[in-house]
Amino acid sequence: MSTFSQVKFLVKKEILLEWRSKYAINGILLYLVSTIFVCFLSFKKVDPITWNALFWIIMLFASVNAIAKSFLQENKGRQLYYYSITSAKAIILSKIIYNVLLMLILSAIAIAFYSIVFKNQIGDVVFYLLSVFIGSISFASVFTMISGIAAKANNSGALMAILSFPVIIPLLMLLIKFSKNAMDGLQRDVSLDELGVLIAINIVVITASLILFPFLWKE
Repeated sequence: MSTFSQVKFLVKKEILLEWRSKYAINGILLYLVSTIFVCFLSFKKVDPITWNALFWIIMLFASVNAIAKSFLQENKGRQLYYYSITSAKAIILSKIIYNVLLMLILSAIAIAFYSIVFKNQIGDVVFYLLSVFIGSISFASVFTMISGIAAKANNSGALMAILSFPVIIPLLMLLIKFSKNAMDGLQRDVSLDELGVLIAINIVVITASLILFPFLWKE
């Protein structure tokens, strides 16, 4: 079976398991809606800078809750089964693809509900949605890789927080700056540097995952 076929099979498996249980995505959706509503009750109205920063903070914690379970929920028996039928690259790639799809759905719901609750004018809607799209891919790729590393440790929850902090903070700062430029309706060429760096980070993280995860998986 080719790597592409393995990835396709594993992604379908992830979607099927999620569809059967539904408790995970329902819990995350409840977290998103309730957090946005609580913020609305607390602030009522916010300025554009706070509007943008608050959105990314909500998305950050939503992505942690959504993606942390990628490898942490897999028991040793299931991991051994995967090891015998698929390659390590297919496993990490399928996890990234599934988590990207999950984050895109959550981001679409979050930005729609957030915009309704906190009415605010976005200067460049297309570029702001582009920042949300890239941010979803970034969160999914980073947290999937770190979840795979943390799953091999005994205190995986604490290790995931420690490993993700130095990676996610610069990424979050870039996303906030990029989306703020779009929100202010600035010329698009002003944001090209941030856009290029974000794309480069995603490429580096995914490439590093494909290279390093097979060595980790053998353990």
